[in-house]
Amino acid sequence: MAATASPTAATAVLRPSLTAFQPTRRSALPLLPPRIGSPSFPTSLKFSLESRRSSLLQTRASSSEESSAADASELFTDLKEKWDALENKSTVLLYGGGAIVAVWLSSILVGAINSVPLLPKILELVGLGYTGWFVYRYLLFKSSRKELADDIEVLKKKIAGTE
Repeated sequence: MAATASPTAATAVLRPSLTAFQPTRRSALPLLPPRIGSPSFPTSLKFSLESRRSSLLQTRASSSEESSAADASELFTDLKEKWDALENKSTVLLYGGGAIVAVWLSSILVGAINSVPLLPKILELVGLGYTGWFVYRYLLFKSSRKELADDIEVLKKKIAGTE
């Protein structure tokens, strides 16, 4: 008798009805409201939500604008004072331009190395090997950590010019 059943009967058994699957609430969070563009949403509620949302956005934007404008003006005044206090402005500009050119050239070099097949993977292995050696040499034991800290302090003193 099951072999004589029609195909529509078989699909009715396999396809559940949509009313049977209503979502159950498992959290204490409130449900989201329906989309504003849906036809079941009242127009007066649409207008009130849109006006409330836009007023919140305007309030946030104006409060953040005032604080950022104050921060920007303080930043510019500090920079202007420091710039006026410099004696060799051309040297600062030269170093800044040199730094920009160095970053640009290094990005070109990294791009060229990255385009060579297998070379990036080999360099990754070299980096992993060096990292492993550094951890073993300086970070694994207490005496070697003390030695690393002393080396860093000596380097700081050399850079600061106090040694």
